[in-house]
Amino acid sequence: MKKVLLTGANGFIGRHCLSLLRAKGYEIHAVSSKTVKNEITSHVYWHRANLLDEREIADLLAEVRATHLLHLGWHASPGEFWTSPENVQWLQASLALFQSFTKYGGKRAVVAGTCAEYDWTHDYYSENTTALAPATLYGACKHGLQLVLRALAAQQGVSFAWGRIFFLYGPHEDSARLIASVIRSLLQGKPALCTSGEQMRDFLYVHDVADAFVALLESPITGAINIASGRPLKLKEVVTEIGRQIGKPNLIQFGALPDRPNEPARLVADIRRLREELRWQPSYDLQRGLACTIEWWKRELETAEAQLTT
Repeated sequence: MKKVLLTGANGFIGRHCLSLLRAKGYEIHAVSSKTVKNEITSHVYWHRANLLDEREIADLLAEVRATHLLHLGWHASPGEFWTSPENVQWLQASLALFQSFTKYGGKRAVVAGTCAEYDWTHDYYSENTTALAPATLYGACKHGLQLVLRALAAQQGVSFAWGRIFFLYGPHEDSARLIASVIRSLLQGKPALCTSGEQMRDFLYVHDVADAFVALLESPITGAINIASGRPLKLKEVVTEIGRQIGKPNLIQFGALPDRPNEPARLVADIRRLREELRWQPSYDLQRGLACTIEWWKRELETAEAQLTT
């Protein structure tokens, strides 16, 4: 039987992988550092572990002896993750995780990377041609991890792929991030303060991101592959669609916040490997993805309000 160890299993992407992995016939061993809500524990072997503790990592892999590894866990608190020293700890922990995985018979590993590994002086990002020159500690640690894992995998005969995530959104996103914060503000009847919105980004709904990672895990593809839509969108377009769907476009205030200095004007992925080699395509367009996200936030806010009144 295929046995997968999924890190970050209670996180933004990881929770969406559980049903997809089950549908592919995996015995799922999910790792989380936090207590897991009951509704997502069905048919999953949960392991509460601190992945930054090398002894716990070694004990976990010795117990599970996974054939497959899907490593999504990392420090990801909005704002601070770009410069946090925890990035170095996660780099070290990820190396230890991979070494224990191979020590106990692991055969196929897929690890989450980031578009922040690229040189952001470009505006279109290809795995095969765009320079890798990360400008942040986060991007540097991810890039360094990819280089070492690629070499280790080749040396140890392990199949290894690296999924570079661009921009994502959807249920369970941190409320401080752009799409979630705009949705919450509008649903609560508050102004949504935004920058100019002229920046162009490449967004993919979180369930599609999870689906792409599971498809990559199932495939024989090795090396780096962009996980993105390949479709450039202005942030203004995305926010305007949120306002249209909620019916409160008048509450959106573009230009109320300054654009960040040195922020790239355009970040869009080349998805030819994703489309032609992995033969994967998204199931959600922007309108549907935003509609699902808005409905989820409605339920969250209604639940929070009900708890305050009881």
